[in-house]
This record gives sequence, structure tokens and C-alpha cells, in this order.
Amino acid sequence: MNAPEWFIAGLPAEPLDGELWIARGQFEALSGIVRRKAPRDEDWRRVKFMVFEQPDGAGSFSERIDSLRAIVARAGVPWLQVVEQFRVADRAALQARLDEVVKGGGEGLMLHRADAPYVTGRSDALLKLKPLFDTEATVIAHLPGRGRLEGMMGSLLVETAGGVRFQIGTGFSDAERRAPPPVGSQITFVYRDLTQDGVPRFASYLRRREAFLSQGLTLVTGGRASSAAGWRPLSGRRRAAPGADTQRRACVP
Repeated sequence: MNAPEWFIAGLPAEPLDGELWIARGQFEALSGIVRRKAPRDEDWRRVKFMVFEQPDGAGSFSERIDSLRAIVARAGVPWLQVVEQFRVADRAALQARLDEVVKGGGEGLMLHRADAPYVTGRSDALLKLKPLFDTEATVIAHLPGRGRLEGMMGSLLVETAGGVRFQIGTGFSDAERRAPPPVGSQITFVYRDLTQDGVPRFASYLRRREAFLSQGLTLVTGGRASSAAGWRPLSGRRRAAPGADTQRRACVP
């Protein structure tokens, strides 16, 4: 990444953990800015470094957040900010905040124990909570696997009812890769949102639709979405699932 010198010079010496951010729904614009070999000042003045953790910081998460706020205040540059933190009392309050964030265009929430020390890697002290959409697509072709998946299906080329074609390569067991859903069959997949071209992002295989319907179960239709948020479901259904462009974090006691 090639950031302008003034952007880097304004950052403090202390190690900080965070993400570059412009605004909700602007991931592709941000990606284009940071990939440019010659950074443009007018682009980078839109970018903020949103920090949410102090690597190897002492004390609890609450104490580290207080330390982060002090570090950011001393730096005094507008492109360095602390991600908003808030506490929730119970599951109902958590669900209400999740709905609020998603309606406003965020992907979900990061749940962090307020009393947790700093740890690296996966931890029960830090969890993702975000909704997923699920909908159907028709299998167009089986694409071969490589490496460990050689001799098996690597991904499916699928097409939505709206004519969007894309590949799904995750969510399959090895047994499903050896005997994938046949060409012409319908599958259900989950995804987070859509690109500007209408392609599902982070699509993952869920099941064969025919097999699911044969069990006598009823599909619930009519997922919720907010056009302002950039959520454009493919006639899909919304499901809450643990899993950001989040920019919101909840502290749980």
C-alpha cells in the first residue's frame, strides 16, 4: 500500500490495530484508492484510519480503549479516529443495535468482552455478529479443483434468476465436491451483500434446493433490506448469523 507521506507522518509511534475506511458502502472506492501505485492527495483526504485495538496493550479492553482515545487525541489529525464503542445489557439490546447498524449500511457488529486482555488469534472474547442473505441460483458448470481438490469439483459456476453469473467455491464438504449438484439443478447459497455490478460478495454454498424442499420444509421469503445501506438482496432472505465494514463495536460485560 502506498499512502502519502503526510498521512503516515501524522500517525503516532504507538502500534495501533484498525482499518482504513471512507464510509459505508464505499469499500470498492477505498480498494481502488489504496491500490494506486502513485497516491493522490485528494483521494487520501477522504480516507480515515479507524482504530479499535492496541496490540500488546496492558489492562482490559476497556482500559485499552481509554488509552487509544488518549493516543488519538494527542495525534490531533482528522484521519485518525477511534471506532465507536458501546455496551449492551442483554440480547434484545444487542439485536436492536445490530438492526440499527445494518439499516444504516454497516455489515454487523464486533462483540468484545470489556474485561478481556489482549490476545492474538481467534478468541471467545472477540466475536463477529452479522446478518446474511440466502437465495437460489442454477448450476451452470462444474469447475475442476486444484491442489488438494484435484480430481474433485473446485467451484460451481452458477446463474441467478436475474442473469448474474459467478463462481461459488466455499461451503462444500469433500463428499459434496465428489458428487456436486448436477448442472441444471438449483442450489441455495448465502452471501453478505452485492458488488456494484450485482455480484454476491462472500458467497458460500448452503444446500441443494430440491433436497431441502423434499424434506417438507417451508422456505420463508421476503428478506429485509435497506437501499441506503447498499443491501440489494437477490429476492433473498435475511438471516442473523455469527460471523466488518462494521465501524461499530459492542462491549459485553
